[in-house]
Amino acid sequence: MKTFETLAELAACAGQEVTVTDWYTVTQQHIDQFADATGDHQWIHVDVERAKAGPFGTTIAHGYLTLSMLAGFFDRSVKVKGVRMGINYGLNKVRFMSPVPAGSRLRVRVHLLGTEPIEGGMQIAWQCTIEREGADKPVCVAEPLSRYYV
Repeated sequence: MKTFETLAELAACAGQEVTVTDWYTVTQQHIDQFADATGDHQWIHVDVERAKAGPFGTTIAHGYLTLSMLAGFFDRSVKVKGVRMGINYGLNKVRFMSPVPAGSRLRVRVHLLGTEPIEGGMQIAWQCTIEREGADKPVCVAEPLSRYYV
């Protein structure tokens, strides 16, 4: 967990890698629960038998499941003291670059692109590179925006 005492301390890290998260395993249960929550039951995600004969030899996580996991990765890896709340504000860019087969272990490299003051706090632009253990390229690169309020 990377902890910042103040927003100013966080802002001073602009242009730097802030943290690399611990590895997290994406299970078939996660994939099935995401399918149930979103209604996206495409066979490549949820039909284990059919997916064995598919292009990846197994089921793969939804791209949006992978993206949504950023919230949990942030919660477990970055803390800013002295703020009353933080919110997700949106995304500037997202690319899904390779699949996440069921059972994969993922981690995130969190880079602080920049900050800007907003009324009552600060907006943070991040670059998050989601890596799959043993893969040559990232599974996703995203630029989420956060807002922290004091």
